[in-house]
Amino acid sequence: MSDITEKREGEFFDDVLKYFNRAAKFVNVSEGLLEQIKYCNSVYRMKFPVKVGNDYMVIEAYRAEHSHHKLPTKGGIRFSTAVNQDEVMALAALMTYKCAIVDVPFGGAKGGIKISPRKTTPEEMERITRRYTSELIKKNFIGPGIDVPAPDYGSGEREMAWIADTYATFFPNELNALACVTGKPVGQGGIRGRREATGLGVYFGIREALNVAEDCAKWGMTPGIAGKTFIIQGFGNVGFHSAKFIYEGGGKIIAIAEWNGAVYNPNGIDPMALEAHHQKTGSITNFSGGENYDKYGALEIACDVLVPAALENQINKDNVARINCKIIAEAANGPVTPEAEEVLIAKGVYIIPDIYLNAGGVTVSYFEWLKNLSHVRFGRLGKRYEESAAKNMISVVENMTGKAASDIQKSLIERGADEKDLVYSGLEETMISAYHDIRSELITTEGINDLRTAAFVVAIKKIAQSYNTLGVFP
Repeated sequence: MSDITEKREGEFFDDVLKYFNRAAKFVNVSEGLLEQIKYCNSVYRMKFPVKVGNDYMVIEAYRAEHSHHKLPTKGGIRFSTAVNQDEVMALAALMTYKCAIVDVPFGGAKGGIKISPRKTTPEEMERITRRYTSELIKKNFIGPGIDVPAPDYGSGEREMAWIADTYATFFPNELNALACVTGKPVGQGGIRGRREATGLGVYFGIREALNVAEDCAKWGMTPGIAGKTFIIQGFGNVGFHSAKFIYEGGGKIIAIAEWNGAVYNPNGIDPMALEAHHQKTGSITNFSGGENYDKYGALEIACDVLVPAALENQINKDNVARINCKIIAEAANGPVTPEAEEVLIAKGVYIIPDIYLNAGGVTVSYFEWLKNLSHVRFGRLGKRYEESAAKNMISVVENMTGKAASDIQKSLIERGADEKDLVYSGLEETMISAYHDIRSELITTEGINDLRTAAFVVAIKKIAQSYNTLGVFP
């Protein structure tokens, strides 16, 4: 979506505090510890010059570390003209709770660089990214065991590779230098499956919610993702991959919105065909598989599941009355304001919150971090052994039965798990387990009537337990 977001009803970090305070009523944790958990431990605001032609561009940037209850801290770096200190603090806090919910052993962090990637040349982007990295190094705000950035809005594998290279230049003898950042290209220490991880996690989370027959009955829906209607807002990395996996799972995507327009087709949109059109033309509009539609109005089309996958503050007091869906699946961070959420809950809309649903990215970043520390690719040691064992098993069965397995049967059984298989499997297990943890909190704790509060309760309990285990050090 666009670099500029509409003004929120309140400050973003204040919104996170509202959610926290609402959930804190349901946990048995001292006031002092709650105070420690909810505020950012460290915030670094910087300005630095980057030479452009014969002049200098002064860049404003941030890095916030919300919680040090576990190290390293972890969180993306976004490149946007809307970046400010309040935003990075809020996003860092959400990362802390997100990591706790999915049992990833990181504290939360977030970074931001106040520029527009669309208006910045690749050469300028590289200079800015490398200088930002050097500023983080100076203040000890980056390192494999300190703070590990990742991609976010406006950044990707390219920027992460620059960060890793800059860090390695400063620390040439650091054996684990590649673990200073995640989301890197596979050839430079990245992991297969990271690019689509957040979108795949969104799919797993929605699928699990729709697999609970009891809840589907309340929403007037049959269980399962197949046949349900979806609207996706945002067609960047998260939006595209969310749409792709939903479509492959049998969901009908009737509208997709982007920063410069939307596409609508009541009979369904093929996101792969739309992406091919997007790559060719630079826009999702004028797509032969649908009609152009207003980018804001697309959110208000009747559907089963609305998936905001862009930026914060997309569903607010101005448009909440016109939202017409049964489920909102928050693929973005903070797309629904607290004021809008109150209206939606009163209407019976089920909100799957961001601090759970978009945790796929940090989960697979954790796998990448582990890969970099272990210096071995997942699946490398066991893949061929698994295939050999499967072939032996087929041979034994054929000899016992006197029947030969078909080539298709053999291909399904004999294939050993490679890195992507293991990443997908680990992510699926994580998202399924975490969903039922927070749903259990929702249905068993009296007074909780929404999944977001339940998710915050789960997170606060886990973080408090970490502090109680560690104790307070002078």
